[in-house]
Amino acid sequence: MSVSLIIPALNEAECLGALLSEIPAQLIDQLIVVDNGSTDQTYQVARTAGAQVVNEPRRGYGFACAAGAANASGNVLVFMDGDGSFTPAELPTLLAPLEKGQADLVLGSRILNQSQPGAMPPHQRLGNRIFTWLLRQRFGLALTDLGPYRAIQRELLLVLDMQEHTYGWPLEMIIKTARRCNPIIELPISYRPRFAGQSKVSGTLRGTLLTAYRYSQVMLRYSF
Repeated sequence: MSVSLIIPALNEAECLGALLSEIPAQLIDQLIVVDNGSTDQTYQVARTAGAQVVNEPRRGYGFACAAGAANASGNVLVFMDGDGSFTPAELPTLLAPLEKGQADLVLGSRILNQSQPGAMPPHQRLGNRIFTWLLRQRFGLALTDLGPYRAIQRELLLVLDMQEHTYGWPLEMIIKTARRCNPIIELPISYRPRFAGQSKVSGTLRGTLLTAYRYSQVMLRYSF
């Protein structure tokens, strides 16, 4: 099993250096940082840390993830945020079910492992509950989180024909995998406050509402 770790990053220069230093090199074959139109030193920090940097000037989480996947060589792709909120040392947790053939998509759940205080604000927890409830009603998926720390078989991602260019990208992946009846496993992972700065999703009212809107669009577009 060869593993490509893909980290979408938009203005994460303050966080990336420390995060990349935590990544256990023996567990991955390729490290990709996707610079999603940053105006800070994200590109330079990633290159200095030895990452392969992919430029994706079109702003959007889905655009960044797709660009990383297009440049990945591994047969397993892992997606992780660039803000330091996830722990790279827990990569074996996500990879184990894929290596054993137990799942084609593995999701890291911040809820199952209880996030560190202050890492996940109440409105983010509420949004997770709403959309995981909808997934349970529609597909019978007993999920607790839509978190972006996940691992997927490359072959599966290619046939999913991902279209979403925004923060709805992870939800589209779950829905399309469920519709194909490919096995999905959810496992507890740690979640800590970001290393620096403010979250672009849960850190502002605008970001929170926009993400909820995108999720709603994805649910309507792909669930029925």
